[in-house]
Amino acid sequence: MAVLNKIRQRSVFLIIIIALALFSFVLADVIRNGGLSSQNSQNVIATVNGKEIAREDFAREVEAFERNMGRNVSTTQAVNRIWDQKLREVILEEQVEELGIRAGEGQVTNLVRSQMSNNPNFTNEAGMFDENRLREYVANLKETSPQAYEQWQQFTSNLAKTAKLNNYYNMVSAGVGATLLEGEQAYRLQNDNINMKFVQIPYSSIPDSEVEVTKSDIKSYLKEHPSRFETEASRSIQYVIFEENASSEDKSEAKETIASLRGERVEYNAAVGANDTLPGFDNTEDYADFISNNSDLPFENRLKFRNDFTGENAEAIFNLNEGETYGPYEENGYWKLSKVVETKTIPDSVKASHILVTYQGSQLGAGVERTKVEAEALADSIAGVVRNNKDKFAEMASEFSADTSNKEQAGDLGYFVPGMMIPEFENFVFDNSTGDIGVVETPLGYHVISIDDQTEAARAVKVATIAREIEASEKTMNDLFNEVTKFEISASEGDFAEVAKKDNYEVRTVKDIKALEENIPGAGAQRRVVQWAFGEDAKTGDVRRFDTNNGYIVAQLTAKKDKGLMSVEEASSVVTPIIRKEKKAELIKERLKGNTLQEIASNQGVSVQTADAVNLSSPTLAGAGEEPEVVGAVFSMEPGNISEPIAGEKGVYVAELVSKFEAPAMDSYRGYAQQESAARRAQAGSRVFEALKKKAEIEDNRSRFY
Repeated sequence: MAVLNKIRQRSVFLIIIIALALFSFVLADVIRNGGLSSQNSQNVIATVNGKEIAREDFAREVEAFERNMGRNVSTTQAVNRIWDQKLREVILEEQVEELGIRAGEGQVTNLVRSQMSNNPNFTNEAGMFDENRLREYVANLKETSPQAYEQWQQFTSNLAKTAKLNNYYNMVSAGVGATLLEGEQAYRLQNDNINMKFVQIPYSSIPDSEVEVTKSDIKSYLKEHPSRFETEASRSIQYVIFEENASSEDKSEAKETIASLRGERVEYNAAVGANDTLPGFDNTEDYADFISNNSDLPFENRLKFRNDFTGENAEAIFNLNEGETYGPYEENGYWKLSKVVETKTIPDSVKASHILVTYQGSQLGAGVERTKVEAEALADSIAGVVRNNKDKFAEMASEFSADTSNKEQAGDLGYFVPGMMIPEFENFVFDNSTGDIGVVETPLGYHVISIDDQTEAARAVKVATIAREIEASEKTMNDLFNEVTKFEISASEGDFAEVAKKDNYEVRTVKDIKALEENIPGAGAQRRVVQWAFGEDAKTGDVRRFDTNNGYIVAQLTAKKDKGLMSVEEASSVVTPIIRKEKKAELIKERLKGNTLQEIASNQGVSVQTADAVNLSSPTLAGAGEEPEVVGAVFSMEPGNISEPIAGEKGVYVAELVSKFEAPAMDSYRGYAQQESAARRAQAGSRVFEALKKKAEIEDNRSRFY
């Protein structure tokens, strides 16, 4: 009782302590997420110029895009596609609103008309779009289906946005063009040309060892050109792949299992309380059923020619006699047992025509009143007519055939090979001769078939194959899990690479992975690994195991780099060649001696070269490649003058202008101005968006959610 009294006396104190603890927990979470009103909250995927993009809305659009695309895109690809759309939508809508751009009712109506012009519900008897029918349809929606009417309003709202954007782009394009003076400049760039001589002293004439590029040089270059060397945040990892491969014991077990299926076996039948003797692969009479019950691959119920067989076992299987079995043999991850169950000599392809007569109950008989008996009688009657006069086939096909894909082409099906048609149809065309006409029933209806042509007959076989996939057993998978766990623990406590080397595991390294990347070189799509590497809690040196579709990856985070200017080490591979070329150019210039091109060439051990009909539009020097700076400098000279040394792309040049040709003046440069205007306007839309995007303040949180 004394203890209870003390608790009661101090209850207020305890409540305060607990409240403070809870408050500190919540406060820590708020601080970690950037504050109470943080834009990094769990409900915001990004902010663009202060406008938030809601996570839920974004997720719905991603899911819808994935549904539409099926297996053609990964989640990461879908996220990036929707992101591009959202970014464009937000940035451009902001511009539209800021400029006060509106869409006229006529513009929206025209867009609706273009969208609905091919819809038969809104066309009149002449096949033309009828606006009155559309109005009636919308009025009916409003009265009968509020949800559908809301969708229609959303549709027209989106069209209105499209009209506004069209107005915006039209305004941008209207402000882009070329003057007559710029047209003349374009004309001159293409048609004025020069003849010149030059001496080239290539940079390769000075060994790299004579030019030292220091860290200080690279650092200075980075400061002078910061925009060229900005980099995104990145991570570097090293990893080991562990694959769930079947062991030799697993392979042997799969082989024994498939071999045991050849003979009869006894199994207990619980339904009758007695043993049943089941046929084996060697004596079954229903191969389709046997393979369906015992194989990991389906039965191919078709005849195949030699060219249809591939792999190292193809010849042996194709040459089996009917009833002979081959195997077990290993192929493409399976143990297989193959048996030739039928052989025939048939054409390898047939050309045929048909007239399809359907009836009530047939697969294509919807809306048909004809009975099956009537359909059969009609098909027989048609067959009798075309047997007497083959020229009637086209007329009969046009009038009676239910196959709309070819009825107007006289029922022509073209050439086809075994396996492409319904079995009953196929049996007729491959078992009979060119010119034969007959009636065949299939689930589609009755076919009046004409065999128009057959290629040369060849041996074909039907092969029944039972297959068992070679998979890792549960024991093998457990052993692999234990092996992976052991490595993960050891690599976490020691040197990752040394532990891997000790156990003969291959360590793969990946540098500078970006936050929204999905693929890891050597491992394929491993988004979870990338997300982990960019997680707030991941530290350099951390090791983690990940499940894959075929095993595991054990990865270590080896480096973290924040967004900003590249380090000297990162930029070295790009900057070093640039600085080295600049320093070589200065050395070459210092060593040049002579007053004429010939003297300079002799002193440097090179020859004087010529380049004729060179223009500024294509500043290429024969034997030296594209050198715009050199050509531009020579264009500004007077004939007979020799240039100062010019540092070009491939080396240092000294040039002489031999002659200059100026194209004759034109009465008007309007044509060139129009060409230039069209070229600029074609790029205006994409360029203005890229400029707006570069200027926009974008906080991208996609990597936190995907």
